[in-house]
Amino acid sequence: MTMRCRTVREGMEVRGFTADHPPDYGEILRCTHCGLCLNQCPTFRVLGWEPDSPRGRIYLMRAVAEGRLEINPDFREHMEVCLACRACQTACPATLSFGRLVEAARWQVLQTLPLSPPERLIRALVFGGILAHPSLLALLSRGLWLYQASGVRALIRRNGLITRLPPALRNMEEMLPDRLPSRFLPTGRRYPAVGERRGRVALLAGCVMRTLLAPIQEATVRVLTRQGFEVVIPRGQVCCGALHVHAGERRRAQALARRNLAAFTREEVDAILVNAAGCGVAMKEYGDLLKDDPHWAEAARTFSAKVRDVTEFLDAVGLRPPLRRIAGRAVYQDPCHLAHGQGTRAQPRRLLRAVGLTVLELPDGDLCCGSAGIYNITHPEIADALLEEKVTQIRRLNPERVVTANAGCLLQLAMGLRRNGLSIPVQHVIEVLDEATAG
Repeated sequence: MTMRCRTVREGMEVRGFTADHPPDYGEILRCTHCGLCLNQCPTFRVLGWEPDSPRGRIYLMRAVAEGRLEINPDFREHMEVCLACRACQTACPATLSFGRLVEAARWQVLQTLPLSPPERLIRALVFGGILAHPSLLALLSRGLWLYQASGVRALIRRNGLITRLPPALRNMEEMLPDRLPSRFLPTGRRYPAVGERRGRVALLAGCVMRTLLAPIQEATVRVLTRQGFEVVIPRGQVCCGALHVHAGERRRAQALARRNLAAFTREEVDAILVNAAGCGVAMKEYGDLLKDDPHWAEAARTFSAKVRDVTEFLDAVGLRPPLRRIAGRAVYQDPCHLAHGQGTRAQPRRLLRAVGLTVLELPDGDLCCGSAGIYNITHPEIADALLEEKVTQIRRLNPERVVTANAGCLLQLAMGLRRNGLSIPVQHVIEVLDEATAG
């Protein structure tokens, strides 16, 4: 094995590759090629093409690691068309960490293949600009609010102009909430516990959650304080870096992680809470992201050990009475990065049943809805195919509400239901709990 690893490193050097965090070769070798991942992979189900399955992508990663294949545009496409939903991890009998493998492969591609000038500009604008600076994201969000408040949005939709947009732009516009908030969740704030104090927690403000979905963050604060927890929203926090990691932007993700560690470690809290599944995975993996950083590795491991999804946390501490009973039938859609990335499945369902809802299960309910960060923008055709399948299943069950626990899933499902003329509300679990715990 030692000789093979040396050969692999030499082969990478000959081809101009870098050994800086490529996919873990030992992890690649643990794949038994059994194929149990195939039917769980959304892209394989849509495309039916082996290289666009987890097993096929691992074959390609191994060929690159062993010097039998050069990284080329085809390799890049097979890595980028993956939703990184991690459903294959749930199905894998060898429990491979495929999510980390494909993220490392994307980082490897980014280091190896030159980007076109437009690609460099877009990445710099999105990953280095908007997502890295909360003030820029807030400015963009206010522009979107003005777009709606001015009536321009209604005019475009009424005249059918939306259907003439390219699929990516159409998805971006149609995913916007029906009512955009005019104010955002502030950072640097503390909210006292209501009644008997049970503890103190910190909350990730987030990007989309703090701006476009600020009412959900406000509901999160209300639920937690009503449940007896003081809530602190640390000043200086930034984007968690999840979208950066998914896109292979490892260096920028590490920079954001360090800024968040500096912000959150100033606070003494029992837990660090997040209500967006993709953000939760990224934050729980800060220890891996910064494992080679001598200054931050230990702090990152300590931080990650405290991170909890808000549904995971509330289920563990238990909802205290009084609770308002909410009758009705609800479909719960598993966010991929909550179910497959964090193993949190039963907890949201228990919370919904605790307030009186009947929880309906979708066939293949934990199959990705097509959101996957910005996948519905970068690969709208595949995302739309997955969304249509999900909407068809929801229509058959005819629930009174659809509930999920992730921002992207919420926006994606709401868009799909509107497109199909279904007036079924889509809510975050925390919105249901806010309704149930209101005095």
